[in-house]
Amino acid sequence: MNSFNGNHQWYALQVRPRFEKLAARHLNKRGFEEYLPLYASRRVWSDRTKIVELPLFPGYTFCRFDIRNRLPILVAPGVLSIIGIGGVPTPITDGEILAIQRVAGCGLRYGPWPWIHAGQRVCVERGPLAGLDGAVVRVKSDLHLILELPLLQRSVFVDIDSACVEIPAPALIRAGRCR
Repeated sequence: MNSFNGNHQWYALQVRPRFEKLAARHLNKRGFEEYLPLYASRRVWSDRTKIVELPLFPGYTFCRFDIRNRLPILVAPGVLSIIGIGGVPTPITDGEILAIQRVAGCGLRYGPWPWIHAGQRVCVERGPLAGLDGAVVRVKSDLHLILELPLLQRSVFVDIDSACVEIPAPALIRAGRCR
C-alpha cells in the first residue's frame, strides 16, 4: 500500500497522552512504517512491583511517510499533529532515528533524560554503540551518554563505560560525525 520511495521521510507525530501505542498500532495497520521507542520502568504500588514498558518520548511517536500524503496520518486515532517549525512539518533525519534504534537494541539500560544542550561532546569508539556521538554527564558513579532530538526538545540517556568514549576534534563535532 505505502511502498517506500525517495519521498518518504521520518516525522515526529504528537499524539494524545497515553495513546502512543494505539496510534502506532493504527499507523502500522494502515501500512505505514512507524517507530514507537519504549523503555522499561520499574513501578511500585502498595501491594506489588512491576516492570512496565513506557514511551521513551511521552506524547510522541514517529512515522515514515510522504508528506504530500499526510491525511491518512492525521486522521489516525490518537494523532494530533505532525511536529514542525512555524507550522511546516519538519522531517527527522534517518541518523537520529537510527541512533535511538541502536540505543534501544544495544542491551544497555536507557530511558528519558531532561532536555540538555550543554555538556562535553564525545564519540563512542567501542562497544555496541560505536559510531554514535552525544554529550556525556556523570550521575553519582554512572556515566550517561545523552542523545538529543532537537526538534522535540527531548533527550535520551544510555549507560556508557568511559573506556568506550573519546573526545573528538571540534571540526568533527561541527560536522556531526565521529572519526
